Amino acid sequence: MEPWSKQFAGRLEHVEIESEALRGNALGDPHVRPLWVSLPPGYDDERERRYPSLYVIQGLTGQLDMWANRSAFRPNPLELVDALFAADDAPPPAIVVWVDAWTSLGGSQFVDSPATGRYHTYLCEDVVAFVDARYRTLADAAHRGISGKSSGGYGAMITPLLRPDLFGGLATHAGDALFETCYLPEFRDAVRALRDSYDGSFDRFWEDFSSRPAFAKSADHILLNAWTMAACYSADEDGTVRVPFDPGTGELLDDVWARWLAWDPVRMVEPRAEAARSLRAIYVDCGKRDQFFLDLGAEAFRRALERVGVTDVFFELFDGTHSAIEYRYPLGLRYLAERLA
Repeated sequence: MEPWSKQFAGRLEHVEIESEALRGNALGDPHVRPLWVSLPPGYDDERERRYPSLYVIQGLTGQLDMWANRSAFRPNPLELVDALFAADDAPPPAIVVWVDAWTSLGGSQFVDSPATGRYHTYLCEDVVAFVDARYRTLADAAHRGISGKSSGGYGAMITPLLRPDLFGGLATHAGDALFETCYLPEFRDAVRALRDSYDGSFDRFWEDFSSRPAFAKSADHILLNAWTMAACYSADEDGTVRVPFDPGTGELLDDVWARWLAWDPVRMVEPRAEAARSLRAIYVDCGKRDQFFLDLGAEAFRRALERVGVTDVFFELFDGTHSAIEYRYPLGLRYLAERLA
């Protein structure tokens, strides 16, 4: 692996989108967002051809330009996708859309929230409409898919369940699911960190966090994750963020926790069974040693789909953790491209 960028076989465009959904959001984050679009080899030559579109979304703390980051001896995701569609055994070509949904809390979970912004609307209305207007897409749900890892995998699970009229397929890699196994165990650690360093106050945590290099303290990720998820799942209409536990003891606040559980992909399947049954492609994978136990959520999501009659699912628990699994992304995109062509 040579340590520099390769000449793409296709073409990568950097564009901007002005989002009405994000204008005036509670965090004051930009409503003009970057958007990257990978066009497959031959796109510029076959002027009449239209293509499936595959949307790729990031995990918590993801920023769009991180897709260009390189680890030692490994191609980055942009290169992996370009190579996928340039290979001798390439799947049917597709347009791959790299979506920015960053917030100053670290992420949006791709939902509409009064505490963060209307990121579900932004993705489904603003971004999709922009892409269909600018590029030669097959502009219907049967030819549109979404993929992501971690919080991006979460967004990939829930978005087609909420908008089957827009998305006909999903690929989730280690997506947040089965909240009692991936989120709840960290609440006790968050309470101790708040007690020992911040007098039980999330406000004091954010004051400290914003005054120094991020993630310089061991509890930073746990506290950021708890607050950001609460901002997405359980904010009041006025934007007040409510965490689902007593910050002094860790006792669950059942009414707030119930609001989180309503957003759990495992629990969203049954009430949206018709949407689940309408999907043409469902790809689910996770590492068996995932640090956040998302392999349990992956299995629970598969079983929830099975209970509503959805059994045509690609499912794999592979030997790996939550980290450094970008090599799995082309597997999910290949599956989507083949099913949504």
